[in-house]
Amino acid sequence: MNKPALDIAPGADDALLTAADVRAAAERIKGAVVRTPTQYSTTLSAITGADIWFKFENLQFTAAYKERGALNALLQLDAERKARGVIAASAGNHAQGLSYHGTRLGVPVTIVMPKTTPLVKVMQTESVGGTVVLEGESFDEAYAHALKLEQELGLTFIHPFDDPHVAAGQGTVALELLEDVPEIDTLVLPVGGGGLGSGMGTIARDIRPDIKLIGVEAQLYPSMYNLLKGTSLPIGGDTLAEGIAVFAPGKFTSKVLRGLLDEFLLVSEPKIESALALLLQIEKTLVEGAGATGLAAVMDNPDLFKGRKIGIVLSGGNIDTRLLANVLLRDLARAGRLARLKIGLQDRAGALFKVAKVFHEHNVNIIEVFHQRIFTHLPAKGLVTEIECEARDREQLETLVAALRREGYEVKQVETD
Repeated sequence: MNKPALDIAPGADDALLTAADVRAAAERIKGAVVRTPTQYSTTLSAITGADIWFKFENLQFTAAYKERGALNALLQLDAERKARGVIAASAGNHAQGLSYHGTRLGVPVTIVMPKTTPLVKVMQTESVGGTVVLEGESFDEAYAHALKLEQELGLTFIHPFDDPHVAAGQGTVALELLEDVPEIDTLVLPVGGGGLGSGMGTIARDIRPDIKLIGVEAQLYPSMYNLLKGTSLPIGGDTLAEGIAVFAPGKFTSKVLRGLLDEFLLVSEPKIESALALLLQIEKTLVEGAGATGLAAVMDNPDLFKGRKIGIVLSGGNIDTRLLANVLLRDLARAGRLARLKIGLQDRAGALFKVAKVFHEHNVNIIEVFHQRIFTHLPAKGLVTEIECEARDREQLETLVAALRREGYEVKQVETD
């Protein structure tokens, strides 16, 4: 469902962002945020046919790059505004980054979150010093309440992305990345509201005018894509990349990105899930969905990236552990290493034993077995058994299925997508 654009960041239309702003931000926040490592991925470079370097922003204290912009904005407040405190509407990484650095600097921080925000996010924000106010059933309602409190309490609103101070802080990611690896000729930039892309793109284009800048959004939330491309793709749904899932992109950031991006890509949920799993399996690093979109775009568009020297920011690592487990298991299913097979049997003694014997002969491990006698199209003396199993790879699984069918069984595989 499409939603109307929010009237965000008053004054954003007139805001400017320069490379000098990003360099000043780097000096301002130096020593207070982690200068995260940049590492070359030998394996993923071989898989993609490109040279890939990762910038590990998931290693920040709050596990996301958002600390940079929040701190840069906080450090530019005068003494009176610092004493009064700041406010933001956020249920994610901006809330934690602002709360952590605000508390460290002695600046009171209020975060307005929707009432529907998971308790773990509330607790994480409070644990680093933020005062959480739960208001409204949606982000829009929480945002409106934050603006109301800003006026009533005399607080300073710090927007999560549509603010030049915030964007300049986020741009320090690219400044460090290109200092570490000057030969990078392409940056893949996760885009939601546009703060990270604006900051990184501004300084990158100043350092290397010929650098290729490619934005990436989740296919379910193409808000910036629609704005810049003039399309009207639907927006909404349950995306793994909730960190970049916004209905209304920034006014200021969209103007900056319009003049910077060479290409804009959308990535599907299965591609994001696969990229997240690859990063954990190959790079041994944990990222949230938004942090995996850069690699997902490269994996999904090999011809566009082949032979290029690519910098990808792993923007954050805050992901619910149960969700992570689901993603990893679904990825195993897509690879053919986990499967659920529906097999028609006769309801008589020894029927399951005969099926299990075929699994044994093909060295496929049975994990769970479910019998279904009622909700089936088979005759009353028949049943359907669903067997969850673990194979070495898709070829071994397909060999098993073929063997079961040769034995006369009706076999269907339950698909994940």
